[in-house]
Amino acid sequence: MSKYLLGIDVGTSACKVALFSLDGQVVSTATESYQLYHPKASYVEQNPKEWWEGVCLATRSCIQKAKVESKDIVGVGIDGQSWSAIPMDQKGRALHNTPIWMDTRAKAICQRTIERVGADRILAVSGNPYQPTYSTPKIQWFKEYMPEVYKEAEVFLQCNSYIAYKLTDRYSQEKSQGYGLHVYDIQRGVYDEKMADELGIDLAKLPPIYNCHDVVGGVTTKAAEETGLAEGTPVVAGGLDAACGTLGAGVYRQGQTQEQGGQAGGMSICLDEPRAHQSLILGNHVVEGQWLLQGGTVGGGGTLNWFNRELGHLEQQLAQEEGGNAFAIMSREADTIPVGSEGLTFLPYMSGERSPIWDEHAKGVFFGLDFSKTRAHMIRAIMEGVAYSLLHNLKTAEEIGVTVDTLHAMGGSANS
Repeated sequence: MSKYLLGIDVGTSACKVALFSLDGQVVSTATESYQLYHPKASYVEQNPKEWWEGVCLATRSCIQKAKVESKDIVGVGIDGQSWSAIPMDQKGRALHNTPIWMDTRAKAICQRTIERVGADRILAVSGNPYQPTYSTPKIQWFKEYMPEVYKEAEVFLQCNSYIAYKLTDRYSQEKSQGYGLHVYDIQRGVYDEKMADELGIDLAKLPPIYNCHDVVGGVTTKAAEETGLAEGTPVVAGGLDAACGTLGAGVYRQGQTQEQGGQAGGMSICLDEPRAHQSLILGNHVVEGQWLLQGGTVGGGGTLNWFNRELGHLEQQLAQEEGGNAFAIMSREADTIPVGSEGLTFLPYMSGERSPIWDEHAKGVFFGLDFSKTRAHMIRAIMEGVAYSLLHNLKTAEEIGVTVDTLHAMGGSANS
């Protein structure tokens, strides 16, 4: 009898579920989308309940498409987007939408915290800058601006640990997402009580730490009814989406590097010891004993998605006529323009920018437009702008002696 593994990815725009054979072959896939909410300027939220609904629908769809028995699925793994802060009550209910990785509402809190505690002190423990996109400032925001939610919250979860809880009724915090919490000691892989005290974070409100490959628990009776999985199926803690993708791209040893171009962009450099830079991101790899020095940019495939949506009607029409893909047509058009786009420059800061400039006010810019420029120039300039945002992060890593000579590409842009 064949056995299978189920993978769950909680992305920014959709939940993706895939069923694999034990030798890594994809058997079936399913995707369910959900909403982004912008209740105020600088607020970007999602409803964790919608993640769970998407997981349930996509999991059932995968099982039905593959025509397999749920008892033959021998394990479930979960990855997801970074820097959630989901307040959970004692009955296991999400008390509020979670701010996600694009949310910068806690900027003022960060400034006050840095003045009080010190950026170098925080970096020394966590290996990360104190920026509003991380989980810790969001927890502080709940404490300051929604004290009733903070008080009622039994625990704050990341997105993959939320799904793990819904499947198993057990709270967890796996190590690769630990970097979102500045009370997490990036070198020792434990919570730092002194830092928690300095930041005003109650460690009782953080879940126990697991290795990424640890089994958190088995699928409960209720979760089995909702997902179609068999009761008792082992659920692994999982990891950060970028870290899981980095492993999937074949990066697991010192010096190997992954570059990603999905909705956002970035890079992950594999290290065998933690090395921090105040403008980059440092986290545990899902491979035990390895770390990832990361650069996370806002500009990625999302910039071309924007162009396609707003200005790409010609490419969409050609794609329909040719039976092809609008993005492939854009790549073809960009190939007609010389390197450098003949002086047209694009800054891909379409929703502020993360590393290495950390400026939520940064904006996308076309510079160098004149009557000689065409749509093809704009497309190539977008691609080059995204590439230079990656280079900016790689050059920043060189400042602490970390160099890269080979990139393992992944994400939609790797198809270009």
